[in-house]
Amino acid sequence: MLRAFAQAFRTPDLRTKLLFTLGIMALFRLGSVLPTPGVNLTNVQQCIGQSQDAGLLGLVNIFSGGALLQLSVFALGIMPYITASIIIQLLRVVIPRFEELHKEGQSGTAKLTEYTRYLTIGLGVLQSATIVATAANGQLFPGCTAKVIPNSSPVNLALMIVTMTAGTGLIMWLGELITEKGIGNGMSLLIFTSIVARFPQNMASVIGGNGGTGKFLAIITVVLLATLAVVFVEQATRRIPVQYAKRMIGRRQYGGSTTYIPIKINTAGVIPVIFASSILSVPQLVAQFGDRTSGWVQWIQTNLQQTQPIYLAAYGVLILFFTFFYTAITFDAAEISDNMKKYGGFIPGVRAGEPTSRYLSYVINRVTTAGSLYLVVLALLPTLAVIWLGLSQHLPFGGTTILIMVGVGLQTVKEINSQLQQRHYEGFLS
Repeated sequence: MLRAFAQAFRTPDLRTKLLFTLGIMALFRLGSVLPTPGVNLTNVQQCIGQSQDAGLLGLVNIFSGGALLQLSVFALGIMPYITASIIIQLLRVVIPRFEELHKEGQSGTAKLTEYTRYLTIGLGVLQSATIVATAANGQLFPGCTAKVIPNSSPVNLALMIVTMTAGTGLIMWLGELITEKGIGNGMSLLIFTSIVARFPQNMASVIGGNGGTGKFLAIITVVLLATLAVVFVEQATRRIPVQYAKRMIGRRQYGGSTTYIPIKINTAGVIPVIFASSILSVPQLVAQFGDRTSGWVQWIQTNLQQTQPIYLAAYGVLILFFTFFYTAITFDAAEISDNMKKYGGFIPGVRAGEPTSRYLSYVINRVTTAGSLYLVVLALLPTLAVIWLGLSQHLPFGGTTILIMVGVGLQTVKEINSQLQQRHYEGFLS
């Protein structure tokens, strides 16, 4: 692998792409530590030391590389874009126009991307206003008396909202620049950068505040085993063979080839985990603004904590549901069957048309069952480790972060390897 990296840096155009990608990633990290105007950084650091990352804010804080709780320029991170992309995909089921654009090819995809950008900015305004208002009211860090925003005038709060929204737009642009001129998927690499940047600090917090070297080594073992499992599952596919009949057009013969449809075990990726975490975090977020003596607030604070059985059961059920739901949206068996029939393709032993659609639905449901169970185990692994090891606080990283890190890393390695193979170099798989 090191030899392949050395060969990649010896190739002028590939070296330019790699250096450009690394430069954008460094710029992204700079914006993640640059405080928003109007924030008292000293008080913010004091409050961070007294609180724990949990719930929806903790999830967003992970994806922003710790920028959210620091109230930096890039506080929202990439989450508004991820949310907007998911919403646009879900709207394809509800709005026929979006489904038509999806089928139009490149022009339709460009239009959907434009809608995603507009929605990202809108969500950026909404989320930044929520975070600024929460911080101004002292609810962002419960129990901390230091004022993170000393000046709560409307002009100052509006400036902070505009700054964070502009940071969201800049992150979106940086991600698109990496995709266009760099190596790999830009948005995924920015999330990868955020998680990796906090990983040494997270590991240090485990060994410093959770019980010493023995439990630290146990956590390292759990992380390594989870990483091996993620690599194995993310690389695994169910291949459905497809045969194309021979066709004569003029004097030329087309078709007659054999290929396959690759179906990943984890087709939905990390989306079900994000959905489940977000939904379960809403009651916790609402409870922060309620009367702490109320019965419903006390019930939420008692039963919807990450180590409680009710939370774990609801978390697992929601992941199962969203895995099947999201897979059904992204994998359209009827559309694939129609395209195969249109170009003369068929699955050996299965008739074209409706039987092919039913067969594909049968296969994807069975594969998704295994994938959903895999996601449940991976998502619950950190919490189960906390209970098993008797740690005093939640792990600062989990199965979601491992899944993102390994998935993005594997995809980037594949792209670099394909670039090397195009230039007649020996790749990573040698």
